[in-house]
Amino acid sequence: MDTTPDLHEAYTRHARTVYRFLLSQCGSADLAEELTQETFYRAVRSIGRYNGDCKLSVWLCQIAKHLWYQHLRRQKRENPLPEDGGEELVPPAPSAEAEVLAQTGRVDLLRRVHGLPEPYREVVYLRSFGGLSFREIGDVLDKTETWARVTFYRGKERLKIGGDHDEK
Repeated sequence: MDTTPDLHEAYTRHARTVYRFLLSQCGSADLAEELTQETFYRAVRSIGRYNGDCKLSVWLCQIAKHLWYQHLRRQKRENPLPEDGGEELVPPAPSAEAEVLAQTGRVDLLRRVHGLPEPYREVVYLRSFGGLSFREIGDVLDKTETWARVTFYRGKERLKIGGDHDEK
């Protein structure tokens, strides 16, 4: 019996989840859309490697996570930081969406979440902005559901106190 998922149905059912996951990581709707399309392209190319050990949405988010990391590595190589005494970094002008978010306080929250150390930052992003369950977070990060719950709780506690202390 063939267990290969119908890719059209998979896209219909999981594109929004993958997009939300990527948007939570990168904060850019355009980049999230581009990476979502690339995720499904890669999934089509490697569907033979999907063995059903995890939910299809988790497998797709794993592909998306790897694409996001590849994008970050590429950006780091293409846009090195300026040398001392050289040109200064100029922050981009805020978008209309960012201005609206700033008015509601979400930008401040996102900055604080972004300031969390790993793995708290990634777990809080995946849960709060990606909409993933603790089980899905555990699957994506190759950890347990309990680990994801505890890490999320500790990340929230760090946000409450300003993220200034270390827990081991």
